[in-house]
Formats: sequence, C-alpha cells, structure tokens
Amino acid sequence: MVLYNLSSYNTDAFTLLGIPGLEQYHVWISIPFCFIYFVAIVGNSILLYLIAVEHSLHVPMFFFLSMLAITDLTLSTTCVPKMLTIFWLGPQKISFPGCLTQLFFLHYSFVLDSAVLLAMAFDRFVAICSPLRYTTILTPTTIVKIVVGLSFRSFCVFVPCVFLVNHLPFCRTHIIPHTYCEHIGVARLACADISVNIWYGLCVPIMTVITDVILIAVSYTLILHAIFQLPSRVARQKALGTCGSHVCAILMFYIPAFFSILAHRFGHNIPHTFHIMFANLYVIIPPALNPIVYGVKTKQIRGKVILLLFPKGSQ
Repeated sequence: MVLYNLSSYNTDAFTLLGIPGLEQYHVWISIPFCFIYFVAIVGNSILLYLIAVEHSLHVPMFFFLSMLAITDLTLSTTCVPKMLTIFWLGPQKISFPGCLTQLFFLHYSFVLDSAVLLAMAFDRFVAICSPLRYTTILTPTTIVKIVVGLSFRSFCVFVPCVFLVNHLPFCRTHIIPHTYCEHIGVARLACADISVNIWYGLCVPIMTVITDVILIAVSYTLILHAIFQLPSRVARQKALGTCGSHVCAILMFYIPAFFSILAHRFGHNIPHTFHIMFANLYVIIPPALNPIVYGVKTKQIRGKVILLLFPKGSQ
C-alpha cells in the first residue's frame, strides 16, 4: 500500500476554471447572474426584515419562511461571489480549507433547504387539518426544537463528506472545471480510491432528501383530503391559497434538484458544459424566486411590502 503524506498533498490551492467551453462568454454570463444574485439578496433581506419587525408575522409559518430565506442566502452567497469573480477576472485559486468550507456550506444548505420545506409542510398540515390545536401544537418551544433538530440533522448528514475529502491525497491536478467546490467534483481529483465518497455522497444525502419528499407528499395528501371535506367552496379556495406559495417553493427546489441528480447519474451524453451551467443556475434562481413567490402569493407579506416600498401611496 502506498502511504501518502497528506500535509504535503493538501496544502496546494485549487484553481476554479469557471464554465468549460464558455470562457469567452463569461463576462456576458455574469450580467444576468449578478442581477439575479442582487434580486436574491434584496428579496430575502426584505423578507427577513418584515418578519422581524412586523408583530403580525410572528407566527410559525413565517418563522419557517425566515429560516428558508436565511438558508437560501447561505446557499447563494457560498457560491455566487466567487463565481462572479471567475467570470470577471478569469480562473481563481481557492485554498484547500476554503474549498472544504465552500463544499460544506453548499451541501449543508441544500439538505437544510429540504428540511425547512418539510417543516413548512408540517406547519400547513397542522393549520388545515387541526386548526383548533395549531397554537398548542406549534408552540415556541416546539418550533425551536424543530429548528435545532433540522439543523443538527443536516449537519450530521454532510459533515462526514468533509472529513472524507480532507483525508484524500491530491497528488495530480488541482484544477477544478467548475465555478465552485462540490463534493464529488473535488473527490475525483484525488489519486486514491473514492468509492466511499461516491457511495456516501450518493446514498446518504439523496436518501435524506427523498425521505423529506415522501413526508411532504404524505402531508399534502392529508391536506388535500381535509380541504375537499370542507363544505364551503370559499373555504376550500382559501385553504388552497394558503398552500400555494409553499407548493411553488417545493416545485422550484425539488424538480431542478432531481433533474440534476438524474442527469449526472444517467445523462452521459449531456455535455459537461450543460451540467456546470445548470448547477450554477440552481444555486441562484430558487433563492431569487422564493421571496418573489411568497411576496406575490402571500397576502400578509404582499401588503407589508407595498407599505414598505410605497408608504404614502398605501395610506
């Protein structure tokens, strides 16, 4: 067995190339990316500000929404600033600890996003199926326990990947044909067997997210059953309306995620450039669209945003 000196192999910085094959268009690609990132920052910041200062929004639904906004900001900010630097200035170096940090927060945010969507589905389930017990079930103590539990679960799911990558010897190339560090992309650069990385990275996070999807599907099956039992059409429409923004957030998160996973697994004929571009869009578009969707479809937030932006015209 060949023994590697990890201290000498893992001290060199990695070089992030950007989007292979589209280098000459990096500056033009940066324009929409920069705009979308600005929308994500401003939209989620406004959302967090309104939820913090408006007492009427201090309810479980909006507390989970604020957690989703924080997670989305973490997801996009982990990747996009470095991405834009590559687009503007060319390939950029990133230290090995910096790469591990980016890798961790990228995947941690992804798993936590899924967990928050599950918590929001549970909130809607209780609100519609047991409205009289809503405040007794989702007490502040219960919400704190849910948040801590989801955060700890997401941490435990992916922190082993960081240790697995940290112990790999990188004795060949340190060039990453991507705009950010992600688990398997970095592991494939190692001059060692990465079977454990592949199986753990494929099975554990994906099975965690699939479990969330199954539980969300069960929640909405029960929710729809309860809604269609309501005698009034107006009541049914109102109940469906309260779920609309959450359903949009679910679709924006899971459809691209599973498309990307299936494309990586089975789309061997799909150009690598497409994979990289899609991965870049995934870390920026849902964080930008979520506050817009909630601002448009949620009456309480829509009214507060109008009042914030147009204080005189709303009086």
